[in-house]
Amino acid sequence: MNFDIELVGKIGSMALIREAEHDINYNVFSRIGRELRPGMIWVSSGAVEIGRLDYIKRTGCELAGPKSDIMTDYSAQGQAILMEEYRRYISPKYSVRQLLVEHTHFNDLEKREHIYEFLMRCVKQNAVPIVNYNDTVSFEENRRWELEQLRSNGHERIVECIDNDETASVIATLVHPKYLLIFTSVDGIYMDPKDPTTLVDRVEGKDADEVIAHINELQKHCFGASRSGAGGARAKLEFIKEPILQGTTVMIANSRYGISDVLSGNCPRTVFRTR
Repeated sequence: MNFDIELVGKIGSMALIREAEHDINYNVFSRIGRELRPGMIWVSSGAVEIGRLDYIKRTGCELAGPKSDIMTDYSAQGQAILMEEYRRYISPKYSVRQLLVEHTHFNDLEKREHIYEFLMRCVKQNAVPIVNYNDTVSFEENRRWELEQLRSNGHERIVECIDNDETASVIATLVHPKYLLIFTSVDGIYMDPKDPTTLVDRVEGKDADEVIAHINELQKHCFGASRSGAGGARAKLEFIKEPILQGTTVMIANSRYGISDVLSGNCPRTVFRTR
């Protein structure tokens, strides 16, 4: 099978900070950055939380006011730092490009095509794209109104991208990568989330439909999320179904490991693939 891209990867906000020290986790940026190269697309959360920590560091207090305004202001402050850290650790022989996306971009065929062409040019031009949801301009009230308008106009499949797990899966569906890697705070998917010995090593089937059937069973064992606003394991499993149907191998692993370690199987992980 031919693939347009080697890998689409995603990392969440909490993996990029040291919560106890209220600071950025530079080791994670370094570990990821040194492995990123053209042919890889990296979806990175973190702008809001990093902007929040930076604001507190500079002022000694948090912002007050409407949540949508606070998210906008923290995101705008954090985006610059987020990109600065990726640029710091990605090899200087590669260009680094930021792509800020919103749900509307993937619900419009022309915009989807424009994003696809941009990402394909990155490969040819020796560039690594860093993708994040555009929290700076897309606030909740407006997003809900736009999504409702799409539903009322008869759109059957609507992309929301509220969670960057979904953003990564939507991009993987768009660019058809060999691998989709989702970094999380645990080693993968568990039959019993309270028992680390129940890690599911692999989910395989003779075809994509059989893999999806196994995923449907796994979703019955998934409860809760690592933080407020996150979809949790059940949502991750839902988002990865479309890439799997297109032939992509999906891996869910702990962000304390490197990209190459996950791809080569040198660490715990859950792999979803057809045999």
